[in-house]
Amino acid sequence: MQFSLHHLLRQPETAAENPPLLILLHGVGSNEYDLFGLSTYLPPEFLVLSARAPNPLAPNSHAWFPIQFLPDRIEIDPEKAETSRQLVLKFISEAVEFYGVDPQQVYLMGFSQGAIISFSVMLSQPSALAGVVGMSGRILPEIKPLIVPHNQLKDFPVLVVHGTQDEVLPIHHGRASNELLSGLPLDLTYQEYAMGHEITGESLGDILAWLRGRLGAGQ
Repeated sequence: MQFSLHHLLRQPETAAENPPLLILLHGVGSNEYDLFGLSTYLPPEFLVLSARAPNPLAPNSHAWFPIQFLPDRIEIDPEKAETSRQLVLKFISEAVEFYGVDPQQVYLMGFSQGAIISFSVMLSQPSALAGVVGMSGRILPEIKPLIVPHNQLKDFPVLVVHGTQDEVLPIHHGRASNELLSGLPLDLTYQEYAMGHEITGESLGDILAWLRGRLGAGQ
């Protein structure tokens, strides 16, 4: 199959006819190898795919959409952000079909810009997913008109983690995400950590526990 997104694959380490799927979405300026380094820690039940963002910035450097940090605001290319949202949705469908995973157990786990895209997919088409982990991201104002009726988000599982010392997307972005998501009928967990724009052992431990809990909830 010609996939919409180039990706790396980790097969599940435990046998299952239709395993759950975890898709990793990296941050701006990175590539599919970044979060794939976490695959050795991720629950063995998952078939793990780490996708490469479609917009090249430099060799081995990609983005889900162009971005500029201005003194008073963050400026993005909303058309490319929307294209990436649609590409991820298409990629989910392709992966479910090709890899034979459980379509009711598809999770997104994104860091920074990957978290932004994960939130956008979740809020606009939650039926494609079983849960989302958003690490050090934010919610784009541009996605708000696409948020589905609130009843479609009832009890949808979301984990948001953010560092209080984040120098790229400061903590107010995480708290704004928490405020917006708290107004929806989600199954929301929000956690802050004394860390920068990164993934620490503490935050990863909580993420792994959350993922294992979701798999347990689905049994």
